[in-house]
Amino acid sequence: MKGVLLVNLGSPDSPSPKDVKKYLGEFLMDERVIDVPLWARTLLVKGIVLNTRPKASAAAYQKIWWDEGSPLIVLSERLQSGIQNQTDIPVSLAMRYGSMTIKNGLQELVDKGVDEVFLIPLYPQFAMATTETILVLAEEIRAAHFPQIKITDLKPFYNQPKYIEVLSNSIARHLEGKDYEHLLFSYHGVPERHIRKSDITKSHCKPSDKENCLCCKTPSPAHVFCYKHQCKEVTRLVGEKLKLKEGTFSTSFQSRLGFDPWLQPYTDRTIERMGKEGIKKMAIVTPAFVSDCLETLEEIAMEGEEIFHEMGGKDFTTIPCLNDDKEFVELLSNWINDWATAETVTT
Repeated sequence: MKGVLLVNLGSPDSPSPKDVKKYLGEFLMDERVIDVPLWARTLLVKGIVLNTRPKASAAAYQKIWWDEGSPLIVLSERLQSGIQNQTDIPVSLAMRYGSMTIKNGLQELVDKGVDEVFLIPLYPQFAMATTETILVLAEEIRAAHFPQIKITDLKPFYNQPKYIEVLSNSIARHLEGKDYEHLLFSYHGVPERHIRKSDITKSHCKPSDKENCLCCKTPSPAHVFCYKHQCKEVTRLVGEKLKLKEGTFSTSFQSRLGFDPWLQPYTDRTIERMGKEGIKKMAIVTPAFVSDCLETLEEIAMEGEEIFHEMGGKDFTTIPCLNDDKEFVELLSNWINDWATAETVTT
C-alpha cells in the first residue's frame, strides 16, 4: 500500500520563550544547519544563542501567531487536507523540527498499512539545511524503526514548468491592479560554504561571484544540488513567464545568522538601497517557502516594510506563499497520483 508524507520545516509548540528555546535548540544543533564541528556548534548554540535569542524570537512569533496556532503548521495542515481530498492514498504531515516528527508521520502511515512512502520535502529548491536534512533523517528513521517500508522522494521542483506556472499565476493574481516599480524575489539565505559543500564537481560553484554569477548561468552537473543556481533559475523562469522587463525584478537572500559570508545580496540591505534610490513602490515574493511562516510574515511583511518606509518608500506589497493555493494543491496531487500509479513520479 502506498502513502505520502509531506515534510515542512517546523515550529515551536507556542510563542513562549520556553517553547521557542526548545525549538531553536533542535533546529540550530542540526549539523546541516550550522555545519561546524560539534564542539563549536554546542558552544555557539547552547553557550550563546540559546541564552540570548529565545526571548526576542518569542516576541517575533507572538506578532504572527494565529488563534489556531503556528501559521506554518496551520497552513501545512490545510495543504495536507486539500491534497487528501484529491487522492485515494493516505497523506500524512510531519515537520523536520518540533513535535510533529518524521517518525510520528511515518508511524501514522504504517499504522494504516502503508509500506511504500512518497516523501515530499516542501521546498522547491535543494539545500543542505532543508531538503538534505529531511532526507537523511527520514532514512535514518526508516532504517532504525521501519525497515519494511520503502521511501521514494520528490526531487526539487524549482524548474518544473507546471510549478513555474502555478507560482507565476499566484504572483500575477496578487499583483493585479497594483502599481509597483520593482519585484524582489527574496529567498532564505545559506552560508556560502554550503554551496561549495554541495558542489559535486568540487570546482564549479563560486558563491562569492556576486556580480556576474557566471557559475549559475553555465550548465553543470553541480546545479542539481546548487541552491543559489536553483533560486536564480526560479526568478529567471518566472520573469520570462510574466514577461517582466529587465531591471524591474531581482533576487536577494534573507535571514542570515552569524558572521560568516552568506549568499548575497542581502534582502534587508536591498530593500534599504531601493528606498534610498527613490523607489516608492515595491513588491516582494518569497519562493523558497511554500508556507508562510516567521520569515515571511514577520521578517519580510513587518521588518522589511518598516525598513522600506524608513528609507522613503511608500507602498510595500508582500505576496503570500503558495500555502493551500488551489492550483498548488492540484499540482502536488497530480504528482502524487502519477507516482501512485507508476514506479516513478512524472513531473
